[in-house]
Amino acid sequence: LIRQGHPVFTQDIAFGLKILASSPGARLGEIFLDKVYITSRNRVISPKNINQKGYIDAMRRNDIVFGIGPAGTGKSWLAVAMAVRALQAGDVERIILTRPAVEAGERLGFLPGDLMAKVDPYLRPLYDALHDMVGADGLDRLTDRGLVEVAPLAFMRGRTLNSSFIILDEAQNTTPEQMKMFLTRIGFGSKAVVTGDVTQLDVQNNRSGLGGLEPILGSIPGISFIWLSARDVVRHRIVQEIVDAYSRYLSVEAQIEE
Repeated sequence: LIRQGHPVFTQDIAFGLKILASSPGARLGEIFLDKVYITSRNRVISPKNINQKGYIDAMRRNDIVFGIGPAGTGKSWLAVAMAVRALQAGDVERIILTRPAVEAGERLGFLPGDLMAKVDPYLRPLYDALHDMVGADGLDRLTDRGLVEVAPLAFMRGRTLNSSFIILDEAQNTTPEQMKMFLTRIGFGSKAVVTGDVTQLDVQNNRSGLGGLEPILGSIPGISFIWLSARDVVRHRIVQEIVDAYSRYLSVEAQIEE
């Protein structure tokens, strides 16, 4: 990797060892040298494991991609990187960020400020990713020119979204009706990425629009489901251990209930 001009950091060695431990025949160069985007600070965004590589390739090939997995697996981060790349390449005319404001419920109207200010706390992770990609000035220019649009999921109803890269975040908190409404907004020249973690439901009665969707839509050409796991966490080592610990705890609880 160094001979090919790729800077290798300590965490890259750890990621490489994890990849080779699970897939001894993996070619690290094909993964680490797949440059998705170069940020305003010259940081190279690239996949750090096999499933992330599959996720990126799925976004390149398909119109609608579902990225499902726990926190820290890069679902939203890589989707934003692909969106910015598509916008700058002229493949789309705008980026649309949306998510269900489940935590706010009816209290959304009582938050101070205009629509952007009300929705901002719920889309902050996507904003942070955009900020890292294009910098503060770049983000201001994109929003001022209307090239980045932020809206709660409820505001998608009745629209047809053409020539757009649309990211629906926290999709596990949609209802089945909301998910169908969102997916039928996709217009010509658009790409949609739906991210979520089916183990973190805040929606009432656990009626998630994301859970159980693959058997319904998985056979449609142009739609891809990518499942990431705790092994794909690329944050601090302790994040993966936390995810693993919760998975073990929930598994034991389920066995007790049975």
